[in-house]
Amino acid sequence: MATATAGFAAADDKVDYNRDVRPILSKNCFACHGSDESSRAADLRLDLRDEAVKAPKDGDPPIVPGDPDGSIAMERIVEEDDTLRMPPRKAGPRLAAEEVETLRRWIAQGAEYAEHWALVPPKAAPAPAASDPSWLRDPLDAFVLARIDAEGLKPSPEADRATLLRRLSLDLRGLPPTLDEARAFAADPSPDAYDRAVERYLADPAFGERWARPWLDLARYADSAGYGSDPLRTIWGYRDWLVGSLNANQPYDAFTVEQIAGDLLPNPTDRQKAATAFHRNTMTNTEGGTDDEEFRIAAIKDRVDVTFQAWMGLTMGCAKCHSHKYDPISHEDYYSAFAVFNQTADNDQPDESPVMPWINPEVAARQARLEAKLAELKSKLAASPDDKALKDEVAKVEKEKADVPTLPIMAELPADKRRVTKILMKGNFLDPGPEVGPALPKALGPKPDGPVDRMTLAKWLVDRRNPLTARVAVNRTWAVLFGSGIVETEEDFGTQGEPPSHPELLDRLAVDFMDSGWDVKGLVRRLATSATYRQSAKVAPEALEKDPKNRLLSHAPRVRLDAEQVRDQALALSGLLSRKVGGPSVFPVQPDGLWQAAFNGQRTWSTSQGADAHRRGLYTFWRRTVPYPSMASFDAPSREVCAIKRVRTNTPLQALVTLNDPVYVEAAQALGRRIVAEGGSTPEDRARLGLELVLGRPPRDEQVAPLVALHAAQLERYRDDPAAAAALATDPIGPLPEGADAADLAAWTAVANVLLNLDSVLTRG
Repeated sequence: MATATAGFAAADDKVDYNRDVRPILSKNCFACHGSDESSRAADLRLDLRDEAVKAPKDGDPPIVPGDPDGSIAMERIVEEDDTLRMPPRKAGPRLAAEEVETLRRWIAQGAEYAEHWALVPPKAAPAPAASDPSWLRDPLDAFVLARIDAEGLKPSPEADRATLLRRLSLDLRGLPPTLDEARAFAADPSPDAYDRAVERYLADPAFGERWARPWLDLARYADSAGYGSDPLRTIWGYRDWLVGSLNANQPYDAFTVEQIAGDLLPNPTDRQKAATAFHRNTMTNTEGGTDDEEFRIAAIKDRVDVTFQAWMGLTMGCAKCHSHKYDPISHEDYYSAFAVFNQTADNDQPDESPVMPWINPEVAARQARLEAKLAELKSKLAASPDDKALKDEVAKVEKEKADVPTLPIMAELPADKRRVTKILMKGNFLDPGPEVGPALPKALGPKPDGPVDRMTLAKWLVDRRNPLTARVAVNRTWAVLFGSGIVETEEDFGTQGEPPSHPELLDRLAVDFMDSGWDVKGLVRRLATSATYRQSAKVAPEALEKDPKNRLLSHAPRVRLDAEQVRDQALALSGLLSRKVGGPSVFPVQPDGLWQAAFNGQRTWSTSQGADAHRRGLYTFWRRTVPYPSMASFDAPSREVCAIKRVRTNTPLQALVTLNDPVYVEAAQALGRRIVAEGGSTPEDRARLGLELVLGRPPRDEQVAPLVALHAAQLERYRDDPAAAAALATDPIGPLPEGADAADLAAWTAVANVLLNLDSVLTRG
């Protein structure tokens, strides 16, 4: 396939180790002949050149540079006897003929190795010359265009304005454009209209809410502690900190330092300490009979795994039981990093200590009201010191004032209570081995000066010499806007991951990101205003044939909306969505008895009322063992572990949710009422408004007629069944507006239900 980024060099080309050879060896050889000494076969390493070309005491070297026919490795690879060939039959199939030829040519050319691309610090390459300079809007476009040209393809034309605005709004805010926004944008011919829309959406509080979602997935944020009993916890302050930090455009390096070690900053503020709740999202097991130390250790392991995967895109967890089989991370490296996190005060306790009060604006206003009330009561009590009723009222208000939300945070143990860290053999906390001190993996970045603690780790992550952090951050941002990362395996930048489709582009963006002061909104702005982003999603036949996964970016991606976006969009289009930002998690309607069934009646879901029932999905109470079902159906993870990216499935269950779930039925009812109230007096005008609302553009005539026909059929049906009409028009949304026709509203509700389920509404193109 033309788009393969790792593959086979042409017969007259020089073989590239990282592009052509490493994927073959990694897939077929390194598990038994790699860095993990505990499982290494025949004491043979093929991941290091010095080892691979060295002759053992009793034989010939596996690889003889320049002589494939004299290399034992090649001899075993082409061996016809299944009992002797490599890889062994039990390990996998024979190498393909193309793979064998690639290895043969590589050895003939000298068997040169190269360091894994992701472990070499990025360097900014100049943009390549463009075949069509007029197409470029940013230097990044030149890198994309060069790849498209190389495969004999053409970039797609720019998307129409309505599509662009809807794409931009969904990507930057997680919400569709309002009707007024769409109409104003369509009527604005100025050349900077799009750029101004980008700035408006970057400044919208919804920006932080939309971009918090991917981070909450990797932070394994949830409103419960996990494991079997899955008790509830109060940690929503971290989610609010995150939204606020994103909206304030906190530089990514400071964003990193505060979450890893905010408590270790000089005179840390409450917000800096609150940021450390990132690593208090670990699960806690409060069930009777469990060993607190076992689960404290499990939480520390989770912190190690999540830190290296979230910031560096590495599968560090593979080294908790033995040295990593593919990446240069030893068993000792893992527990040295474990030692960095092993000095925190939390201890798998039900009280979640250490904690801090979390005073958000809403809580602060409540506290001020209580303080004023308390002052008034105490003044009265001073005049009547024996008044028992006043005393009781003062005590009641003081108790209420003391009841403030708390937030679990990180804190270091005092010097006299420091823990000793030992390597856990095979990861078993009951089998400690040699003692290790805190240190950072030797092969992954610059060696820090002096003692190592969480602050050292945090600063090491954002050191310009660190080869991975900026690349991973840029790639994750790219994936949000383009549907897939430049490195498709966002969760794995190691040797088992996919190589970048545009390596020079990734490095240029990473260096520019650091040079910008780690400006997150600046990066989003740059990508969203590029010609690459602004392309149409329409695919040319030759592009579909050559590049079915669109790795060349010859057109815009077309992807289904995330779980939260599907729900938020339905509420926004219907006019029901509450735009309140922050605060405790809410309980929108879900199937009755779900918690009772899961927890033997010990917990109940108290459905939120009023505006809280229609908050953004970000604020929905998230219980790990019983995630909110309609969003789980759309691939929202349980958040028991770090989820770098969500899978995208397409199942009938999703259609059943958007057609029948009470949230979507209520949204259809509200949208139907809106169509009737704002759409004029004729079915044609109302159908046009409905389509314009959900599509973000005026509809074509041929799109209107089917909806008019559907309305007529549904109206006839509900005229014949007044009880069904009354039910669909009012349940669960509430009583009919004064003078409303129940049958007509029911018919328009059915139409609205169809509109909310259109493929072009549930996808972003």
